[in-house]
Amino acid sequence: MKRLIIPSLFAIILTFMAFKEFNESKSSDTIGESSVILENGIVVLELFTSQGCSSCPPADIQLERAKNEYPENVFALSYHVDYWNYIGWKDPFSSRAFTIKQQAYNRKFESQSNYTPQLVINGVEHFVGSNGAKLTSKIHQYRNKIPENTIKAVGTRGEDRITFKYDIGGILKNKKLRAVLVLDERTTQVKRGENKNRTLKNANIVIAEKYQEILSGKGSGFIEIPKIAKENEKISFILLIEKNNLEITGAEKVEI
Repeated sequence: MKRLIIPSLFAIILTFMAFKEFNESKSSDTIGESSVILENGIVVLELFTSQGCSSCPPADIQLERAKNEYPENVFALSYHVDYWNYIGWKDPFSSRAFTIKQQAYNRKFESQSNYTPQLVINGVEHFVGSNGAKLTSKIHQYRNKIPENTIKAVGTRGEDRITFKYDIGGILKNKKLRAVLVLDERTTQVKRGENKNRTLKNANIVIAEKYQEILSGKGSGFIEIPKIAKENEKISFILLIEKNNLEITGAEKVEI
């Protein structure tokens, strides 16, 4: 009898330990799942780029990669500046307004001049946009921060404009609403400049943006669709909340 009792007790102890380890493992898994759910911060990536810049295509690729890998967190915006046009190729998406926008950021960052490809995150910091390792690190950093503002919005696409209604949560003082239209993708054969004879696929191209004052948490607005957007091309609509110091505190992708 003694020989039977000892092995039986030993088996019971092993079973108890295995059950305890299994429960701890499940508890750990649950904690891990919760941490993922909490990663709901906004990551607004504004890339200043140009088809006339040979260093820009790798940054364009990194921006698209980031959007695809983190679709819930990343808001990808590609602003084509106009100061590379002088070398022989006029970027069809370039705008003087985007160059001025970049200058405003660099005054804030106390940077001596504009450069491409420059990537600005949430209006807070910047670095070279082709640095994929740093981009991934910063995405993880910002997606773990709770945004100051939340946005719920609906939009309707008409023939020449998008109309929208919004409901904003959080502090609104000294903040503006920025509506942005983004062309999802376009392929261009570049015939001159630093990217001569290359076929470039650009994505997340900002083709229009409009600011308006936030008078209350609920409101409405519209933004014109520029003629550069073809009838069969997909465009996306994004709303941002921005402080006077250019920091972005809220973002939402609006279905249209």
